[in-house]
Amino acid sequence: MRMFWKSLLLACTCLFSANASAVAGNRVDQILQRFEQANLWRDHVMIVAHRAGGLRSAKALYPENSLAALEASIADGAEMVEVDVRRSADGIFIVMHDSWLDRTTTCKGEVAPRTLAELRQCRLVVEGSGAATAEHVSTLAEFLLAAKGRILVNIDNKLDRQAFPEMVAIARGLGMAHQIVIKENLWNEQRLAGAQDMVRELGGDVHFMPIIADDAVHEPAFAETVHSGLPSNAMELINWRNGADMLTLAGGPLFSNRMRAAAVRGNWHIWANTYAIVNKPGGFLSGGRGDELATLAGMPAESWGFWAERGATIIQTDEPGLAIEWLAANGYRIPYDGESDGPEETERTARIN
Repeated sequence: MRMFWKSLLLACTCLFSANASAVAGNRVDQILQRFEQANLWRDHVMIVAHRAGGLRSAKALYPENSLAALEASIADGAEMVEVDVRRSADGIFIVMHDSWLDRTTTCKGEVAPRTLAELRQCRLVVEGSGAATAEHVSTLAEFLLAAKGRILVNIDNKLDRQAFPEMVAIARGLGMAHQIVIKENLWNEQRLAGAQDMVRELGGDVHFMPIIADDAVHEPAFAETVHSGLPSNAMELINWRNGADMLTLAGGPLFSNRMRAAAVRGNWHIWANTYAIVNKPGGFLSGGRGDELATLAGMPAESWGFWAERGATIIQTDEPGLAIEWLAANGYRIPYDGESDGPEETERTARIN
């Protein structure tokens, strides 16, 4: 199957070779080409760094949703970072996952009642060790500016749908609306209609991505309905894992042959999540085949490789560096202009092969 896509990629090279020199100088242009032309890049698995990607080898090295994590993920070669957005008491969008400050900062209490000036007094901490860093809570504008021209940004809106236009306005004001991907959970026609209205309001320069989970959606037909009513470049699919479940053998009802065929017909990416969720079973969003299996158990082929073989061409992970190294070493990555054909052999690579 993968050889088929390699042949297709080579056959289609002529379609965009004339533009190669134009995109060579801008990393984001190259990433967008792969994101927007899924069928030309079925043999390349893009990596999204969850909460900007703070983990390395199952150890937290950077605070989540931090500028330090962003820089590390860019250095690793990730195509996108996912960040969580909330609002301060004085109406400023900030990058923060929890509604409380206790877990991720040196402060205590709720986020919402504090002004930006008050939030600036909070230093970000490295989860696990609790070590305080010199980095403070970032605004969305600051984070986007740091990512401009370098990497895509997937916004996880922790507010209501009405906040999206303001977030997009910030990105548009920075000249980087094309760099952001917004998303929303869809599970019925009513949710789809609401998302259509929102996307029309936002304008055509922003990427929207549906999220579909198999707790509510059991047939790929709904994904086809979503794409016909709201075309997108990717669809995030979730294979839930309950505590007693064994590792999924096939990926659940959404990671099926029909879904892969639908993705090809629609020219969109299948997106899988392998990142961990606190106090939930390992691989909670990926049928048990998450980052823990890849790193702690030393079985990356049963995690990242499993999802790549089931059609995923985007994987969101807490381990962007390790995932990219393993995927590149095993033929699931195609180098960008200026990159080598594969990663250097390092101690870290050897441990996970």
